[in-house]
Amino acid sequence: MWLPRRLGHGERVTLVEHLDELRVRLIISILTLVVAFAVLYPLHGYLLDLLNKPLDGRKPITIAPAEAFMTSISVSMYAAFAVALPVLLWQMWSYLAPAFADTNQKAIARVVAVATLLFAGGLAFGYFVVMPAAIPFLLGFDSEHYDIMVRARDYYKFAILVLLGTGLLFEIPIIVLGFVRLRIVSARSLRRQWRIGVVGCTVLAVILPGVDPVTTMLEGLPIILLYFGSIAAGVYFEKRWARSPGQSVEPLAGTGES
Repeated sequence: MWLPRRLGHGERVTLVEHLDELRVRLIISILTLVVAFAVLYPLHGYLLDLLNKPLDGRKPITIAPAEAFMTSISVSMYAAFAVALPVLLWQMWSYLAPAFADTNQKAIARVVAVATLLFAGGLAFGYFVVMPAAIPFLLGFDSEHYDIMVRARDYYKFAILVLLGTGLLFEIPIIVLGFVRLRIVSARSLRRQWRIGVVGCTVLAVILPGVDPVTTMLEGLPIILLYFGSIAAGVYFEKRWARSPGQSVEPLAGTGES
């Protein structure tokens, strides 16, 4: 199967050619997922062992005939999606890129690269910091009153949601810089209203997976640090954008500027 050619900015093609390119990119994305799953499923025992490390030697239980099979399939599918994600994003970006000028394409490519690194950092933080602290706390809470057993389906769902949640939280700098670039807010207003931002970060930590105080605190602390880092980055880039020809940044009404 031939690989689709990425169109240039402003290049004119017919609707049929657009649909044909979309079809090929979808096929590539689906095949990537299938291959990733085929490679990772034989390794699902290793993936389960990695997720089981915070359990400190316990093995999750299953209480339905097909639960072990479906749970292993589910974990392998999530892992396959994570591995295939760069290819999926690249196919989506390659299809949409011709709509943007060449200079904007380079900027968006850099943003996507940074966002990918931040997401990977969030996954690592969730796995190495949040889960090893949260899982023992949850399993030991009121253990004198409960015979605590861990159901496989629920545990892996919780673990995946925590990892996904921390990964998305680490995208806060990209979101804040996007708001600054679009002039929805300014760096100055973010600095002046930092208390509101801290409250918003705390609310995010509370509504994320993990209702216990340990998980909430461990997720909330990096959110707040990333938020302040985003403000510092916003100050730097706002000045840089303002010096660029035709890119002056003026605060919108309602951003709190005087």
